[in-house]
Amino acid sequence: MMLEDLYRLLKSGHVQAQGVVDTMTQPIVVLDQNFCVTTANNAFIRSFKVNRDDILGESFFGLGDGQWDIAELKNLLASVIPKAAAVIGFEVKHDFPKIGLRTFLIDARRLIHPNDNGTNILVLFDDVTDRQHHDAEMEFIVSETRHRMNNLFAVVRSIAMQTSVEDRTAVDYRETLLGRLETTFRAQEIAATRDAADFEDVLRLAVGELGVGRLSCNGPAIELESPKVLSVSLIFHELTTNAVKYGAFATPEGKVHVTWTLDGTAPERPYLTCEWREENGPRVKLPERKGYGTTLMKGTSAQLGGDMELTYAPGGLTAVLKIPVQ
Repeated sequence: MMLEDLYRLLKSGHVQAQGVVDTMTQPIVVLDQNFCVTTANNAFIRSFKVNRDDILGESFFGLGDGQWDIAELKNLLASVIPKAAAVIGFEVKHDFPKIGLRTFLIDARRLIHPNDNGTNILVLFDDVTDRQHHDAEMEFIVSETRHRMNNLFAVVRSIAMQTSVEDRTAVDYRETLLGRLETTFRAQEIAATRDAADFEDVLRLAVGELGVGRLSCNGPAIELESPKVLSVSLIFHELTTNAVKYGAFATPEGKVHVTWTLDGTAPERPYLTCEWREENGPRVKLPERKGYGTTLMKGTSAQLGGDMELTYAPGGLTAVLKIPVQ
C-alpha cells in the first residue's frame, strides 16, 4: 500500500482502517499537531521494541529516552511537513538503543480531517538497512568481477600475442593457444575460490590426464599463495606440452618424476625448489632456438622472484624451478 492510499483510507475514517494499518509490515505512526502519538501499528511496536500503552499520547521525540530526538527527523516533521503535502524517502540513519544502527526511509504526509481544524501527521518507516548492505555487497561483487575480468583479458591477450606463429600451421597455433588458455582458466578458478592452493594439486591439474599413471610426485605439503597459482600452472603446462611433443609423454613408456623441497634456512623468505625429471622418452637434444615456451617459463619464474634452469640431458629433460613461498 502506497502512502497516498494509506492517507485516503485513514482520512475516510473507515471502521476497518486501523485493522488494515495493523496488517502492514512497515512501521507506521500517526502524530497529532503537538507531535504526540495517536496511533501506532503492530509493525512499529515490533520493530522498535516498545509497548503500545507506553507510547500512545506521548511525545514522539521523547519515546525510548529520546531515541527519536533526531535532528534530521525533527526538522522533517516540525518544519518540512507543515509546508508540504508529503515527503517521500527522507533518509534517517541512527543508532537506536534497542535495535542498533539502522537506516530508514521515511514517508510523511499531513492528515487533515474535514470535521475539525486539527492536522495529524502520518509517518511511515521503511527499514532499508539490510537492503543497503545487500546493495553494497552486490556493488563490491560487480566491481571485483569487473576487475578480475579485466585482469583475465590482459592475461589472455598477452598469451595470444606471445604465442608464436612462426613455422606453425593454423591447427598447431590453435591447439597451442587453446591449451594455454584452458590452463589459465583452470588456474584462475582455483585462485578465485581459495586464498591458497596445495602445490601438488596445482601441479597435477596443470599436467592433466596425461599424468595419470605416468606422473610421480614426492614432496612436503606446501600451500601456494593464490596470486602465484596461475604462473606456476602455466610453467607446468609448458613442461607438459614440451613432454608431449619431444619428451617423456611422446612415448608409451615415458614417465615424469617431480620432487620438491622447502628451503627454510631463511624463515622470512623460504624457497620452494622443484625438480621435473623426464625418463624413457626420445633421445633429447639441445633445441636449435629458444621458443616461446622456454621464454614463458623463465620469464614467469623471474616474475615470481625465482629462477628456472633447463638441462637437456640425452636421457631426458630436467627442469629445476625455484620460487619463494610463504
